[in-house]
Amino acid sequence: MFKRSALFLVVPLALLGGVPASAAVKASDIIQRAIDGFVRPAYASLHEHAETLTGSMRKLCVAPSQGELDAARAEFSATVYAWSSAEIIGFGPIKENNRLERMLFWPDRKSIGLKQVQAALSAKDPTATDPAQLAGKSVAMQGLGALEFVLYGDGADALAGKDDPYRCAYGAAVAGNIETMAGEVSSAWNKPDGFAELWANPGAQNPLYRDGNEAVTELVGVFINELEMVRDVRLKGFFGGKPDADKPKQAIYWRSQNTTASLAGNLSGIDTLFQASKLGDALPADARWMAESIHIQLVNGVATAKTVSGPIDKALADPALRDKLDHFALITSSLSTLIGTRLTAEFGLTAGFSSLDGD
Repeated sequence: MFKRSALFLVVPLALLGGVPASAAVKASDIIQRAIDGFVRPAYASLHEHAETLTGSMRKLCVAPSQGELDAARAEFSATVYAWSSAEIIGFGPIKENNRLERMLFWPDRKSIGLKQVQAALSAKDPTATDPAQLAGKSVAMQGLGALEFVLYGDGADALAGKDDPYRCAYGAAVAGNIETMAGEVSSAWNKPDGFAELWANPGAQNPLYRDGNEAVTELVGVFINELEMVRDVRLKGFFGGKPDADKPKQAIYWRSQNTTASLAGNLSGIDTLFQASKLGDALPADARWMAESIHIQLVNGVATAKTVSGPIDKALADPALRDKLDHFALITSSLSTLIGTRLTAEFGLTAGFSSLDGD
């Protein structure tokens, strides 16, 4: 799993929490815009998609058919995209009660989660078909990775008929658990006295953010950390640069062919967050071009990822699609330099900020 290191930001006066009314940009304004313009809508969208996914899984279980299976798979893909956008906010309510790992246990290099899911399917564990009891089991058994195997793994075609009702019941429970977690997180971000209020109102009595520097640092860290995660973990985890170094089965969501869609969702989320926060408005006038450049490159990254479709192993075997993946890697590297070096230099970022420690 990922560990986030601290970023230390020395920002212009205009970003400090207690600035005069004439200051151009206040930290609290930036954070409030980020919350209202991205975080709350992103987790609300995830909850809506998860609700639809749960309903689709239940329909499949009641009246199994190829059409209902196709519908459930389509809703799974839509939920994956919604999560890929929202997951860039990997702190706050999503970190409570192990929700982040329960929502997506990945990477699973030793196939621990896969083995647990397969064991449940083989033993037909009745407690795994109850969302409430499932929530107390291994994190690997109750999130998107588990549901992907149910819908796309070995034996999944049986869901179109009546031969494996247990598999469908387990999948419906997993979907219900995802829905519950998404709802809890969405509600938590809207609590009047919850995490959002702490982040948007830094101060000496605030237990998490003592001043505007710390609050804005959390936001800047999202852009730096998530770009690094997308490039160095999600992409390079399967894309070796050369065909003999590729590991297609290490790609996230490879079974459902959602690998590059999820990468697109990640960058789309970063772009929406960056635009919503208007962080670029805090830059000096002669550096404002960075904000537009960041937006353009993020849009290009999303478009590039979306052009790589189909099974990831076949994409890796196609020279033209490999070039697209190379281009995507270049875009993320350019963005890391632009945000992690140039933009943060304008704000006085003084510490190293490698965000990934271990796997």
